[in-house]
Amino acid sequence: MSDAPFRELLEQHWAALDAGRVTGENRLRVSQLPVTTHRGPLVAGVDHDGFRHILIPVNTHRKLRTGLDGPVLRLRKRPLEDDETYQTYADLSCLRTDLNDLFTELCTDALSAVDGLPENPVKALYGVLDRWKALFQSHSAPLGPEQLAGLFGELLVLTRLLERDASAHRMWHGPQGHRHDFVAGTTALEVKASGIGSGRRARIHGLDQLDPPAGGTLCLAWFRLESSAAPESGIGFLELLTQALRSCDDESALLELLAATGWRAVDAERYRTARFEVREERWYRVTPGFPRLTTQVLHAAGVPADVLDVEYTIDLSGTPTTMETDEVVSMLDRLVQESV
Repeated sequence: MSDAPFRELLEQHWAALDAGRVTGENRLRVSQLPVTTHRGPLVAGVDHDGFRHILIPVNTHRKLRTGLDGPVLRLRKRPLEDDETYQTYADLSCLRTDLNDLFTELCTDALSAVDGLPENPVKALYGVLDRWKALFQSHSAPLGPEQLAGLFGELLVLTRLLERDASAHRMWHGPQGHRHDFVAGTTALEVKASGIGSGRRARIHGLDQLDPPAGGTLCLAWFRLESSAAPESGIGFLELLTQALRSCDDESALLELLAATGWRAVDAERYRTARFEVREERWYRVTPGFPRLTTQVLHAAGVPADVLDVEYTIDLSGTPTTMETDEVVSMLDRLVQESV
């Protein structure tokens, strides 16, 4: 079974369980899933607080790894019994209902992994947890205002690409430290965002960031963003992020890219009120007359080639030639075409 049916299956089971009422604090409403191990089927559950569970049958004496005890995920042994049976389970639960969508994706991966390793389902679960661990832990500081605005700008472009191709997140290379934010074939795109009152300025990182790919073309998208506190204005950061996750065909891969930017699922509540209005949007082709510093320019100016860690700001106000709407559409289409 592919991931999509597993996801749909989990959502159906949890929706049915949510519709009922759990009568005691230590009780679960459960239903068996059609994924079976050597000790029996997996089970979906919902507890008294509305938290979702996935339960994997294990030997009574099986020890589980420690360290997963909140604030987001909890893993513990739990016995379930009825009038006829008694079975011990490895019980993985999510303690944040606002992260149910992410927990569904994790459990979708878990069902797929257990389905492929029914003789050792706990090992399969551990493998999934190890891959997802970075998404549920916050080892770094939350994104600052400039970082958040920069990521918002990149997500604006990413959602437009995902409208054309559900796999477009694969050309988003910025989070992995690539010199250009989006790359496909010989076409690259760099995205910059500025706040109100800062002019049409963009911060450039490195001498190669505005160098086109070898034999290819580079464009720059610039957005002027205004932070907004009014819930009815602008676009919510989490709204845009959720749109991207729903549009792509591999949410786990996109979540890994988001984690590389410094965004963490456990910090989502911090960004709940973050909203931006796009006050201005301009697209440019980075041609020889474009304002920039490159290694070639420094060589021509007699600056030593071993200058490192160069950062500078360009002013786009004096760059009158912008791309027309149809040119932008063609460029985005070309990115998608070259990514195939």
